[in-house]
Amino acid sequence: MRALRDAGCSNQVIQHCLAVERMATKIAKKIEKNGHNIDMRSVSIGALLHDIGRAKTHGIEHGVIGAEILREMGLGKFARFAEIHIGAGIPAAEAKELELPAKDFMPQTLEEKIVMYADKRISRKQEISYEEAVKWFKTEFGKDHPSVGRFEALHSEMQKLMG
Repeated sequence: MRALRDAGCSNQVIQHCLAVERMATKIAKKIEKNGHNIDMRSVSIGALLHDIGRAKTHGIEHGVIGAEILREMGLGKFARFAEIHIGAGIPAAEAKELELPAKDFMPQTLEEKIVMYADKRISRKQEISYEEAVKWFKTEFGKDHPSVGRFEALHSEMQKLMG
């Protein structure tokens, strides 16, 4: 929380991050109950810090900027949570088209996937249904955009892991 305030995040962003942290922790506990090892501390802190870049911009680059802020604050261990949570992950070719660094912004760990999924299921500070989240993706990017399929696949994976 202090890091978000120190970076200059608005109360709205802080409330959103708190809501994402609650949902991510809930998801992680369900997955852990099904026998998977989860770094709960990383899920919690990663969820709290994922939108720190919104202190500087609300554009798509807020993920990259957030990772830079976290590294500058000595919190580099959590930088990937900020960097990769945008969209439903962005492969290098799409990143280049979006004028982001030409690298892969796809989640690699289960903890990163949990935080990304929770973020997509929170609108402002309210939990939304999977159907509402898919509708948002289709409205925002177009029904045939690859991010829609990536989000649907992420949802399926989370449902399977939660049981």
